This record gives sequence, C-alpha cells and structure tokens, in this order.
Amino acid sequence: MWWALNFIFGIIIFGFLVDWWYKRKGMDVDPEENAKHVSDSERVYIESHIHKVKNDFDKGPF
Repeated sequence: MWWALNFIFGIIIFGFLVDWWYKRKGMDVDPEENAKHVSDSERVYIESHIHKVKNDFDKGPF
C-alpha cells in the first residue's frame, strides 16, 4: 500500500518540478495557440471521444 502512495506522490512532485522548470525557462503553454496546430482528424477524434465519455457518464456506472 505504501508503494502506491509513494508512486502517486512521486508523480505529483514530478509534475511540480516540470511546471517549475517551464516557468523558469519562460516557456509559455497557451492552449489556444496549441489548438491552431491540431489537424482536423485529431480534433474530430478527440471531440467524439469526449462526447462518448460524457454519454457514458450520464448513464451512470450500472
């Protein structure tokens, strides 16, 4: 059980370190700028997946 908690905290700490490094280097992550570089097929795939997940969530787990 402790190994799972250590793994989760390790992932969180890694995320904080990457975020700190990005801010230190001045790298700006702008979602709108990134969206300009997505192909139409990728956009359709992601939107259909999100729609499917929302429908599954609305039905409930059972």
